[in-house]
Amino acid sequence: MSGQLKEVRNRIKSVTSTQQITKAMKMVSAAKLRRAQDSIIQMRPYAQKLQEMLSNIVSGSSSDGGMALAEERPAERILMIPITSDRGLCGGYNAYVIKMTREVIRSKYASQEAKGNVTILPLGKKGYEYFQRNNYKLIDNYWTIFSDLSFDNVRRAAVYAQEAFLEKKYDRVELVYSQFKNAATQIFIAEPYLPIPKTEPKPGAKSTDFIFEPSKDVLLKELMPKILNTQVYKAILDANASEHGARMTAMDKASENANDLLKSLKISYNRARQAAITTELTEIVSGAAALQG
Repeated sequence: MSGQLKEVRNRIKSVTSTQQITKAMKMVSAAKLRRAQDSIIQMRPYAQKLQEMLSNIVSGSSSDGGMALAEERPAERILMIPITSDRGLCGGYNAYVIKMTREVIRSKYASQEAKGNVTILPLGKKGYEYFQRNNYKLIDNYWTIFSDLSFDNVRRAAVYAQEAFLEKKYDRVELVYSQFKNAATQIFIAEPYLPIPKTEPKPGAKSTDFIFEPSKDVLLKELMPKILNTQVYKAILDANASEHGARMTAMDKASENANDLLKSLKISYNRARQAAITTELTEIVSGAAALQG
């Protein structure tokens, strides 16, 4: 009986220690989430307006001059850019990004994958490790992006994708990432990146007329890459906030589960202790009765 009590005490000690770790990780993630949330909230309206403006210009223009990044061609070679985190312990966050990447490939680019024409450019350690382990064709130059998260580092990855598209190494480029909504909710999306998607005009909507100064070709040649860089940076900030939100939620749930487990273990400990005391009392009474007899 004493061995059973010792085992339960050790389990209680172990679960208590784990709960302290999960509570600390939740607090750290909450602090990081506040900064990441502020960044994406400030960035999102700017990036969305730029993307809307670019799509409107592309929709009303022909694919010449500065419109090479909007050139539509048969989708023979595909580049997928999944954005995951560098660390785990954030629930199913990374698994969902990887799963969506695989689903997009299977549903849209199965024939290209069969020919070996699908390439993965992972941003984040977890995605890199998964796709490398499963023998996908990889671009492994940019997966450490979260170790020094800055616009310049993000721009290098975005510029690689743009230059590879212009050189016709790839005919389609897609981003897969988690769009931050709140700490408990992330929306996992696959978003076309290149060629620049065109916006279909809504019925009855007024067409937007832009006045270009300097000329349209010169302006688009300068603006297009910058807007596309901003689009990737916005996706990275979304993913960063989503990661911290997912980890905070996961650690909160882990702390609750540890608390429930502690309650159960304490009940088991008290029952075992009561049983041991009852057994000892029974032995004492039995011994005393035997001596009297």
